[in-house]
Amino acid sequence: MGLSVKQVGVLKGMAAAMGLAVVVIVVGMMFDPFSYAQIEDLGSKFTVLGQSLILPVVFLIGSIARLAKFRFFSPEDIDGSALSNASHEASVLQSLLQNTLEQLLMTAMVYSIWAFTMPTVWLSVLPLCSLLFAIGRIAFFKGYAKGAPARAFGFALTFYPSVLLMVIVVIYQLACR
Repeated sequence: MGLSVKQVGVLKGMAAAMGLAVVVIVVGMMFDPFSYAQIEDLGSKFTVLGQSLILPVVFLIGSIARLAKFRFFSPEDIDGSALSNASHEASVLQSLLQNTLEQLLMTAMVYSIWAFTMPTVWLSVLPLCSLLFAIGRIAFFKGYAKGAPARAFGFALTFYPSVLLMVIVVIYQLACR
C-alpha cells in the first residue's frame, strides 16, 4: 500500500523536524552553548527550568487569548462551545489551544525531569528546545488551516524534542544503574 500525497507531506514535515531536533539536542549536549556546566546549586537549575518554560507558556497564553478575543466579538460563540454550537473559526482556535495545552503539559514535565536528573553540562538543551517549541508553534499555527502536511513540521518540532529528551533520560537513567 502506497502513501497518499498528504501522508508523504506529513512524513516530510515530521522528518525535517526530527532532524532539526536531533541536531539541536546534540549541540546542546556536546557544546553547552549557555555555559551551564558551572551550575552547582538547585536554585540555578530551577532558574534555567523556569526560563526555558517562558516561551512555551507564552504560546499557551496567546492561544487562550486568541480564542477569548474571538468569542467576545462573535455573538454565536460568546457563550462558549459547551453552551452553543461553535463556529468553524472558534473550533479551529479551540483545536489550536487544546493542542498547545497538551504539548505544554508534556514539555513542562519532560523539561523538569531533564533539569533535575541529567548532568548539569546538558542543561543548555532546555532553552534550545524552548526555542524549537516556539518555532514549532508558529509553524503549526500558520499551517493548521492548510491541512496536515502544512502543519506537520510545526507539530513535530513541538513534539519531538520532548520525546527525544525523555528517551535520552530513560536511557541515561538505565545506564547509570
